[in-house]
Amino acid sequence: MFHIYCPWCQEHREEEEFHAKGPAHLARPKDPEACSDEEWGDYLFFRDNPRGVHHELWVHAVGCRKFFNITRNTVTYEILETYKIGEQPGKSVQAEVVTLPVRQEAREAANENVKVQVGGAS
Repeated sequence: MFHIYCPWCQEHREEEEFHAKGPAHLARPKDPEACSDEEWGDYLFFRDNPRGVHHELWVHAVGCRKFFNITRNTVTYEILETYKIGEQPGKSVQAEVVTLPVRQEAREAANENVKVQVGGAS
């Protein structure tokens, strides 16, 4: 078990009081009405799952019920900082993040390896 510092309550609490809600600082599409279904689905449901340090959105569900951000290393589980929504992170994650292929690149790679069989069973 580890302890998380809530920037709203200003105290360390046990991890069971918190819930991760996904990546922090996601940019919403500027014109959602102009997005295709695929673009909107990508925004809503598909996220990178980087290995290393990145920013996450969390909620203190059992405490103050407020959202805040955490800069965390997903390999070591080390929490580098917590900060309130609207604040900028003090820690940079640029050099330490290992990013996986984005969805479009993965889809194109998968399509190259797909073999189509036409016809029924013989």
